[in-house]
Amino acid sequence: MKITLRVCFFAGVLALSSCATNPFTGKQTMALVSNDQLFPTSFQQYDEFLKSNKVVEGTTDAARIKRIGQRIAKAAETYLNANGYVGYLNGYKWEYHLIEDDQKNAWCMPGGKIVFYTGILPVAQSDAGIAAIMGHEVAHALANHGQQRMSAAYIQQGIAIAGNVAITDEQSRDMFNQYYGIGSNVGAMLPFSRSHESEADRIGIVLMALAGYNPEAAPALWTRMESSGTPEILSTHPANASRISSLTSLVPSAKAEAKKFGITTFTE
Repeated sequence: MKITLRVCFFAGVLALSSCATNPFTGKQTMALVSNDQLFPTSFQQYDEFLKSNKVVEGTTDAARIKRIGQRIAKAAETYLNANGYVGYLNGYKWEYHLIEDDQKNAWCMPGGKIVFYTGILPVAQSDAGIAAIMGHEVAHALANHGQQRMSAAYIQQGIAIAGNVAITDEQSRDMFNQYYGIGSNVGAMLPFSRSHESEADRIGIVLMALAGYNPEAAPALWTRMESSGTPEILSTHPANASRISSLTSLVPSAKAEAKKFGITTFTE
């Protein structure tokens, strides 16, 4: 077990020494993979996804997704520049596409590659509803959550390998693999993902307000969103009730932040 402890120690040192700063929270985050490495792969995967799915083009809804996305990205740039992060978005290549699919979903890949599914538009209902979703997804990219998840996965895998090398008894090794797999996912990886979702909510509601969209649309969106029914502890997302309560409490501060930039009226 001494070998395992040593590897865990060095994994921790590596994580601490390979950090980036989240410009919205000021916190240090894991960055074992640089954006220079991550972005090209992300862009390639995004292009492959578009080729294998039905992209909606030339419609009012497709134009709305692009227009709102551009306003959110501009708001992010304005915020970052005002807070001393000029050039932070270098390397980002914003792209927004609507995909014909009944899924109530949207996502953003590292580097600013965004997809909305047509199935989520009836839930969004309005431009402000779309902006709430867009702000959340863009926040994931800006906070480098993909980079952090990949870094955490490397550490998780490294400790698992170290355990299998260090434990020579087959029965003990099988027990380690069983309990480590469950424990590291439920006790670490899933809460890690939920914290990213909550952080994206906090950043996203500010971005939508800075882009001129009413932040009150964010908790209203999640009130409409159907719950998956999955217990929060086993989910990568916070429970709907927790999310609605948190977003509701964030509305005043989002409006106050927007006011600093001269924005006092909002698109619904």
